[in-house]
Amino acid sequence: MDVNLVMFKKSGSRKVFPMPSNITVIGRRPDCDLCVPLASVSKRHCQLNYDGGLLHVRDLGSRNGTYLNGKRVDEAVIKAGDSIEIGHLTFVFQINGQPEAIVQPEWVAQSLPQQDTTTEDTADMPTDDTTDDTTDEEFEDFAELEDLDSSEDLDSLNESGSS
Repeated sequence: MDVNLVMFKKSGSRKVFPMPSNITVIGRRPDCDLCVPLASVSKRHCQLNYDGGLLHVRDLGSRNGTYLNGKRVDEAVIKAGDSIEIGHLTFVFQINGQPEAIVQPEWVAQSLPQQDTTTEDTADMPTDDTTDDTTDEEFEDFAELEDLDSSEDLDSLNESGSS
């Protein structure tokens, strides 16, 4: 199965990330398969799992939740064209080339419930300035994320900070 996560900003710009493996963890930690260094994303936010011909998303106890097509979910099956919101980012799923044309979901422009941007689990986070002090405001326009081509690039962004 060929799965792409197409990331949308609220402005409508986008970037494509291939799903790196059958089990993909998305979160703020550098060891996640798709590392998103934003305070609104939990250290281990959610997991994507391709098994038995189905793609599932499972929230991993994140503080701000995982939203499928605008509705908060604990676990759900993903179909081509479905979208998830993690923190302040939206990803639309393209599965085996479907849908061919991907557009920003209408619900992205609408406000979701206010998200808590405090980090619930910073006690065991490193105290250097590359992870702990990164805030959503520093990444508000997500310019760094737009230029990235892979999860390794997201990892490097996390390691280098936003300077």
